[in-house]
Amino acid sequence: MLKFFSALLCILLALVVAINILLARFYVLPNQFLNRNTPDPVRTADSLAQGRSVTEQLEAEGAVLLENRNGALPLDTTKINLFGFASEAIIYGGSGSGAADESKNVGLADAFANVGIEANPELVKFYQEQNSAEEKGDGITVLLSDYSIREPAVDAYGDSLLENAKAFSDTAVVVFGRAGGEGADMPMDMAAYEGGTAGRHYMELSENEEALLAMLEQNFSKVIVLINSSSPMELGFLEAEGVDGALWIGGPGSVGLNAVAQILAGQVNPSGRLADTYAYDVTSSPAYMNAGDFSYTGTQQPGGGISSLMGAGEQPYKFVNYQEGIYVGYRYYETAAFDGYIDYEKTVQYPFGYGLSYTTFEQKMGELREEDGDICVDVTVTNTGDTAGKEVVQLYYTPPYTPGGIEKAHVVLAAFDKTDLLAPGESQTLTLRFAKEDMASYDYKDAKAYVLEQGPYEIKLMKNSHEVIDQRTYVVEQTVFDRASDITKATNQFDDLDTGIQYVSRADWEGTMPKERGKDQTPSPELVAALQKITVETDPNAEDIVFADHGLTLADVRGLDYDDPKWEQLLEQLSIKDMKQLIGMGGWQSVRIASAGKPEVLDVDGPAGLNGLINGTTGNQYTSEVVVASTWNTALTEEFGKALGNEAYANHVSGLYGPAMNIHRTPFSGRNFEYYSEDALLSGKMGAAMVRGCNATNTNTYTFIKHFAMNDQETNAMGLSVWSNEQAIRELYLRPFEITVKEGQTKALMSTWSRAGTTWAGASKALLQNVLRDEWGFQGFVISDNAMVGSFQNADQAIAAGNDMLLSSLQKEITIDQTAEGRQLMRQACHNILYVVANSNALELVRTGVPSWIYKLELIDAALLGLIALGFMGCTKKKKPVLEISEEK
Repeated sequence: MLKFFSALLCILLALVVAINILLARFYVLPNQFLNRNTPDPVRTADSLAQGRSVTEQLEAEGAVLLENRNGALPLDTTKINLFGFASEAIIYGGSGSGAADESKNVGLADAFANVGIEANPELVKFYQEQNSAEEKGDGITVLLSDYSIREPAVDAYGDSLLENAKAFSDTAVVVFGRAGGEGADMPMDMAAYEGGTAGRHYMELSENEEALLAMLEQNFSKVIVLINSSSPMELGFLEAEGVDGALWIGGPGSVGLNAVAQILAGQVNPSGRLADTYAYDVTSSPAYMNAGDFSYTGTQQPGGGISSLMGAGEQPYKFVNYQEGIYVGYRYYETAAFDGYIDYEKTVQYPFGYGLSYTTFEQKMGELREEDGDICVDVTVTNTGDTAGKEVVQLYYTPPYTPGGIEKAHVVLAAFDKTDLLAPGESQTLTLRFAKEDMASYDYKDAKAYVLEQGPYEIKLMKNSHEVIDQRTYVVEQTVFDRASDITKATNQFDDLDTGIQYVSRADWEGTMPKERGKDQTPSPELVAALQKITVETDPNAEDIVFADHGLTLADVRGLDYDDPKWEQLLEQLSIKDMKQLIGMGGWQSVRIASAGKPEVLDVDGPAGLNGLINGTTGNQYTSEVVVASTWNTALTEEFGKALGNEAYANHVSGLYGPAMNIHRTPFSGRNFEYYSEDALLSGKMGAAMVRGCNATNTNTYTFIKHFAMNDQETNAMGLSVWSNEQAIRELYLRPFEITVKEGQTKALMSTWSRAGTTWAGASKALLQNVLRDEWGFQGFVISDNAMVGSFQNADQAIAAGNDMLLSSLQKEITIDQTAEGRQLMRQACHNILYVVANSNALELVRTGVPSWIYKLELIDAALLGLIALGFMGCTKKKKPVLEISEEK
């Protein structure tokens, strides 16, 4: 027994020592959970109030009036009936990293009460019971991949509830909601989901929703529909005679429903315009045919897919072909219609840029002029109605096109602006401008460069992507190659993605349009080998780095140019261990580096508000990014950035993982709520404005624009091989990032899980060095997406390619330090990281002192060691001899 207890105590002692060694090595993860943030209470309260005010304004300007028959809106009643499961389960945003704290959000009934309109309390209670506490967690809001539609059957209402509702008000406001979330795209067939029907997809009304709408049309004289979805739904049902009005509200965030109620009550005139094309059939887009789950048969990747993240084990390598090329969204629908391939009126319900108002406007286009390489035009907007309102001005261009030449869309958004609030009869003149080089197309086949072809370019003032108001002609006298805004000449970087895919071409719509959904493929041995290849080659003759102590700290180089000699001196103070920790442990923070005087820095998710998934930091929930884009107001978006930056500063946050700059390739992407638009220019302008706001000098919060690049679906997102041609890559998928880098001056960027062909984006030198830094002039640091999952995310490859930091709370294995060039690359990565941190708010928000959990750990260690010591003493203490006394007789 003594031996057993001794062995047990030895094991316990070894366990205590091992735990302490592990905590010393991997302290970041427990520190994130245990060392909670202590925000400034006064500044936090002020910034939260500012954020909620901006959220309401974003929804007020972003909500889009889709239908308003016979002046049904604004409402002329003080009582309404709220219908629809979503009316009590509003989708305020999305799930995953783009989620936010919803605990203090305003509900729809309360929002109407705030404008003096009473919602039928009996119906409110009915839906509250339907949306019970047990169902609320996995109901209409996405929990992982649950896209169930829990609309009650019409039988559930009963005769008395319906009759009471008719007696309460003749007006029915019904809400239809569609959620979105990280990790799973919207279902293309609802057979496996509650409330779904085989053959219907998620962006259609369910059978119960259709029945509800029919019931309302039959029983109420006025029916108003609210579309609570950040992704385009099929809305043909809005054309039914019984539907009087419809308002798209997207994801309204914390207090956005106040603005929705204000719009319906006539206190706010809606001025939003759609950021996507709304087709009658969302599967009519060519991109639909190549979106979803496609496998390389006969292969197996080691923990590389989303399902392995959820514990499902190994699976085949996955891929997706962007066969549609540049013809995404309105670029397809407008071009195919112009060429006579589709019937536009039967195909598109609401064009990109569409939106109604409670008033009318007149737009007059001035003459074109050229200023410093920009094309400029004045547009005078006059409110010709009887209600104050704001108007969006949209400028498009139609380039010259030669069949069989460079692919070009019939119309492309060139510039936009939004007026101030104009009183009836009031006018405002806006000057719209865009760089002439922005009309260049990328020729990846012949010139392998941007080409502005000779010929006439029609510059069009339009109500939306389909309706022309007026136009002028600009003539390019001689073909121009390359662009002045690029630091180095742009040329082909992604030839390895050109694998012979037949891309859609307007020269032969019928022959190139995909006619059926994509299928799994059998890969070549060479492709499999490329997918599995994880090697880094360095120059054996490279000069080694120097280590020295110059007595500098990060504060000494703050404000200095990136190339200032003092930077090199500071970097010489970093040891190999310092560099490994700074690069390899960058999950939701960056570590303290004593040798450089760098403090621990806090980073959190933030596309729609502070969302500390690990450290618990929360703040206001802003509207979904689609609502932001639908404002078409960059000044307001910049105010959004300032508000979020203020919240970050108040919560001692220096870096935000956002905004997200991918596009809406199809309506089915689970993260469409987190991305701005189907259009690259609108997305880029909004992202640039957002970044400028966050980076304002009073808050100085750096923003990781993400996910670079082609992260346009959630299915198989981790390690997904994306195949496209370089024209589409540059004109659609890189363009929002390019604008945000060049105009927003973002200092941080997040790479993506997906691959450009066979190369993980975080290991693509073509992407991160040749394009991002050499062409665009990016000066900052790149972080990976979550690197604690997916074995393909190799730290050495990342460092060599220009991916400076790994988003991991555990130390990623780094071996590139074993070569001289590897050490150079590590120092370069540290330079990029430290340069951004030094010029942010980090040095003002230093968290000092030892975290309290360390003291608690020491007390626990002392107690355990004391108990172990007592145990050993007890086990080793000698027993007193027992004396035997013999009794003599």
